[in-house]
Amino acid sequence: MSLPRASRRDPAYGAETSNPSGVALTALPTTALPTAVVLDPSRPDAGRALRLTAALADVPVLRGDVGPALAWAARVGRTVPVASTAGVLEPWELLASTAAVDVGVARVLEPHLDALSILAQVPGGVDLASIGADEDSTWGVFAAEGPGVRLEAAWSTEGWQLTGTKPWCSLADSLSHALVTAWAGDGRRLFALDLRAPEVSPDPGPWVARGLPEIVSAPVRLRAARAVPVGGPGWYLERPGFAWGGIGVAACWWGGAVGLARELFASTQRRDPDQLALAHLGAVDVALSGARASLAEVSRLVDEATTEALAPGVLARRARGVVVRAVDETVKHCSHALGPGPMTVDEGYARRLADLTLYVRQHHAERDDASLGRDLVARTSAPW
Repeated sequence: MSLPRASRRDPAYGAETSNPSGVALTALPTTALPTAVVLDPSRPDAGRALRLTAALADVPVLRGDVGPALAWAARVGRTVPVASTAGVLEPWELLASTAAVDVGVARVLEPHLDALSILAQVPGGVDLASIGADEDSTWGVFAAEGPGVRLEAAWSTEGWQLTGTKPWCSLADSLSHALVTAWAGDGRRLFALDLRAPEVSPDPGPWVARGLPEIVSAPVRLRAARAVPVGGPGWYLERPGFAWGGIGVAACWWGGAVGLARELFASTQRRDPDQLALAHLGAVDVALSGARASLAEVSRLVDEATTEALAPGVLARRARGVVVRAVDETVKHCSHALGPGPMTVDEGYARRLADLTLYVRQHHAERDDASLGRDLVARTSAPW
């Protein structure tokens, strides 16, 4: 059975409802939307464009079963260069383009690509064969900490073993492998783990989310589960790639907002927009264009290796903050312009809105702004 393709849309709902903004409330037509998203038009590359087009040719739509999305992510991971080997622009464009089609699928793809990038950066490589990992493996990255739980790593004659509870492990019951942080005697370290091992027990929930309902994020309990080290003590958090991975998540947020904006634009093609509708569309364009410029600037700094004088954490928090504000603005203006109709009777729009609203809350709002402010003060000179 073939996977559902990006051009397949949920059936359009029936009659329009009244809307003071003058924008039609009918669902999008069943014609295909553009799928590729270009973050940096100043860096055209035919090879990158071809790989992106090929990857998006059969991107699935997430509707209950994550299996097709996981299989697609594994296939894409084998064909698209990861961030550590060919720069960050291509994977960020792929993540944004995927989210513009389906936010949930991007949420599946992002940690898989992040894990592949981390593994490619490890000095000396990682003994993945010992945990049964190969090119068909599907990966998560579990690095969250939580009150009252802790994952401990201990060395024994049989190798490293992990014991304890790890919170917020997305799709742990569906993935084959994960990179997970644990506390050892020499500090916090990263390990690779076979999630199918009998010593690993993913919890089924609780997970009552209305957005990303398929992406269950729940604790995993481990009982002397075998694992292999990935880098040395502190390596995972200290490497510059940690910051770039966080911006990859922001690329997903931005792509999800692009998907909403495309629906707003499509509504203006079905009925002549009034002044309010035009104002909403213009405001969305300003927000998304500013965020794209921020992502493009960071991608150039990273890919051209000109970030030595700039703290990676500052760049990442700045770019993520810009994208979050653009997402918030896009959600607000699309909701004001389109009204309640698409939220209540357009399955695709309602899911995109709910998925994106939850996903973007990985940003810690004012807490992340405060963290950025502390970093700027520590540098002793104004950055502007």
